[in-house]
Amino acid sequence: MLDVDHISKVRLAHFRDGKGIREIARDLDLSRNTVRSIIRSGIVDQKYERTEQPRPKLGSFLKLLAKWLKEDSDKPVRHRRRAQILFEQLQREGYDGGYDAVRRYVGIWQREIGTALVSAFIPLEFDPGDAFQFDWSYEDVELGGVPVKVKVAQFRLCHSRKPFCAAYTRESLEMVLDAHIRAFEFYGGLCRRGIYDNLKAVVIKVLMGKDRVFNRRFQSLASHYLFDLVACTPAAGWGIPHGTGC
Repeated sequence: MLDVDHISKVRLAHFRDGKGIREIARDLDLSRNTVRSIIRSGIVDQKYERTEQPRPKLGSFLKLLAKWLKEDSDKPVRHRRRAQILFEQLQREGYDGGYDAVRRYVGIWQREIGTALVSAFIPLEFDPGDAFQFDWSYEDVELGGVPVKVKVAQFRLCHSRKPFCAAYTRESLEMVLDAHIRAFEFYGGLCRRGIYDNLKAVVIKVLMGKDRVFNRRFQSLASHYLFDLVACTPAAGWGIPHGTGC
């Protein structure tokens, strides 16, 4: 069963980038029949119902991992063990889980005690048609003589800075999807990428760096319209008017 991310990559490669079935299959390590099926069917999503929730494997090793991290926190940075080294040490202690679980826990632990590396940001430049930014703002308006707080969906093209706004009473996923369709109609097309600031209606889970778990329906929208989803780093301080920090 393919996930929506693989389906989106196939559609982007074929319909946007003009790649053939054989090249896509080689690049994404998929069979040509699978690639051909995605292209011909026009699907943007496949649903999968989990019958059994896997049990976490790191739980019984958290105390040991935290002990090692605490020991390393008093050492110079160059002498601290990387997540890969800690993962290998846990394996020798009997841990049979994945590396990603260890890496995520190390990142969370470092952020909580303030030892994570601080990222620096510089203003970005974009080519025409490269990307747009999306975020919500909150405005106080008067409707029928009654003060009302509305949510404004804000789009801005990263190259020209051309804006588009649409006001709603809520900022649910349905409103996000509707705003995107209206924005694409207003611009008369769309960009290769959409940049987002970890909106709750769009991003289900924030992982390490720029890795995100996006809402399935929103991924289907991006797959249909053939644009990539890009998330900003949490607390990066980017904004619609400036477009930095992503």
